[in-house]
Amino acid sequence: MRRFAGPRKPRAEACELCGVVVPEEGHRHLVETQRRSLVCACTACALLFDRADARTGRYRAVPDRYLADPGHRIDESAWEALRIPVGVAFFFRNAALDRLVALYPSPAGATESELDPRTWESVLGATRLAVLLEPDVEALLLRRAPAGGNTCHLVPIDICYELVGRMRMLWQGFDGGAEARAALDAFFEQVGRRARILEEGMAS
Repeated sequence: MRRFAGPRKPRAEACELCGVVVPEEGHRHLVETQRRSLVCACTACALLFDRADARTGRYRAVPDRYLADPGHRIDESAWEALRIPVGVAFFFRNAALDRLVALYPSPAGATESELDPRTWESVLGATRLAVLLEPDVEALLLRRAPAGGNTCHLVPIDICYELVGRMRMLWQGFDGGAEARAALDAFFEQVGRRARILEEGMAS
């Protein structure tokens, strides 16, 4: 009876297409575009949906691209125009809905914010990062810094949902608490280290 009463061994992560076991950390993801959900994938299955001719199907592979454009600044008036009630948000273009979606982390998970298309165009739409943004699989990740220096990165969509899950797990009280704030700082430090800087004249 002890072997049934004791803690169970965690179930291994597996590719949701072929069933092969994948590493818990570091495996790739696909976006199921109609359901707007992430699917774990092994390297072989991810490569099948990483081709240009697979970009209009049911699944799309999430790329591993991190970009920053120091030439574009998001000032306080721009942030106020976006009407995001917290200091972090991400924006991606949903191909099935044919519109931009704005989400932010909250204790309840990813919360969608209404976004006027004209506001998007005036604040972010004409930026180099927005022009490069791949629908469904990449996002513009924004952070509002208390002392200024608001940031915007182009990142894989899966890390945005990873951040949402982490904040939901750690959030305490009204402002999230010290542990959530420390995790947020560490997350953005990692994003900053991974991001490739767009130079003048660089298109991708």
